[in-house]
Amino acid sequence: MACNLHSVLPGRKFAATSCQLMVNTKMGNASVASLNSTVTSTGIPGPSTLIMRKSLTERILLEPAERKVGNGKFGRFGGKYVPETLITSLNMLEAEFHLVLHDADFQAELATALRDYIGRETPLYFARRLTDHYKNNRGEGPEIYLKREDLNHTGAHKINNAIGQAMLAKRLGRRSVVAATGAGQHGVATAAACAKLSLECTIFMGNIDMEKQSSSVLLMKLLGAQVKCVDGNFKDATSEAIRDWIGNLETSYYLPGSVVGPHPCPSMVREFQSVIGKETRRQAMERWGGKPDVLLACIGSGSNALGLFYEFIRDDDVRLIGIEAAGSGLESGRHSATLAKGEVGVYHGAMSYLLQDEEGQIIGPHSIGVGLEYPGVGPELSFLKDTGRAEFHTATDQEALDAYALLCRLEGIFPALEASHALAYLEKLCPTLPNGTKVVVNCSGRGDKDAATVFKRKQDINGAMHASFSLLLNSCKPP
Repeated sequence: MACNLHSVLPGRKFAATSCQLMVNTKMGNASVASLNSTVTSTGIPGPSTLIMRKSLTERILLEPAERKVGNGKFGRFGGKYVPETLITSLNMLEAEFHLVLHDADFQAELATALRDYIGRETPLYFARRLTDHYKNNRGEGPEIYLKREDLNHTGAHKINNAIGQAMLAKRLGRRSVVAATGAGQHGVATAAACAKLSLECTIFMGNIDMEKQSSSVLLMKLLGAQVKCVDGNFKDATSEAIRDWIGNLETSYYLPGSVVGPHPCPSMVREFQSVIGKETRRQAMERWGGKPDVLLACIGSGSNALGLFYEFIRDDDVRLIGIEAAGSGLESGRHSATLAKGEVGVYHGAMSYLLQDEEGQIIGPHSIGVGLEYPGVGPELSFLKDTGRAEFHTATDQEALDAYALLCRLEGIFPALEASHALAYLEKLCPTLPNGTKVVVNCSGRGDKDAATVFKRKQDINGAMHASFSLLLNSCKPP
């Protein structure tokens, strides 16, 4: 079972909830189950129901009155496997998070930002030509709708969470924000939110990702953020961001963009992203008088998927389908399919499925969609896998590229390569669905950031084909 907190924090003393006994140890299910019981020793309150006062957020987004935030445990997953020095800060963050969920002033300010700054609500767009493309020879097939998170300010769903947490950071009296980014979308969103709220901003980003997403790096700098280069990719940038935060706990705020990490981080990100699903429910009722039949989203660590899924988890008649990155193929070893090929472990402070070797060491992920390159997945998604409430499949790099090109050509929409993985699965899903099935795909981000990657990949393929053809011609020449 993987646990890399000692590599992140060498020499640190770990709390009773940490994975000190798990380092360099491959553990079976019995050991995992017994370790889970230690998480409760932190004194975190159990699940509770919070009643929101009627606010502008409730009126605009038609949110339900009850929210169950919980204690950060989803079955055996989640928890607070962190250094002792972080427990107080996380407990304080959790307490403040509980307060803002039913604070009328905070909710009114958030609702205004969502509407006037981010541009919500985002459309539920009927993709007519894409729908026609997947009809069978009898003219039958599902109806495909896109939840247009790509139309948000900064071009992705990430801003929903970034603005909420930046407001929380300011409420806690923090002067600076630190974050990590892979595809750059969370980095740009965090930099924008910090600029709006007059907060200092530092973004950690892997050198591999900076090369692929140079336009996002430029945008972060234009927004006033300091961008620090880390050797590696997103997982390495996350480790560096956590190190930096721990060194400045009194003045700095760590702003995660994914539903991973120690509690309350996954629940906070999911809660701020749940506006996606709430809007989708209301829009579906307005469009066709019912719920979607199928929800489809890409899976990296899981923020966009949970943002769409969470509202519908208790609706058993709604299928929840997540698509992971199969990269060069599941058997190639070059993929980011954590739920398909991973095992249970602890990483970055929480228990979930991880990509790890037999020694419990993290395996480097791969995907053409940089935002999907993370070796873990959110604990709540891990729980949805184990309970069978959601189903998870994969799409390869090439399938994502094909889906990217298809949506550009048929609908005039540039999807992020991350979201293209979900779109790619339509090729397999649509022939299995009854006529008229309502399918909603979360178009989680804008794909102009990926145009250079797409063109380079196309040139590489064309170049390889040209070289092969030339070799074939030369072999056919008479001696």
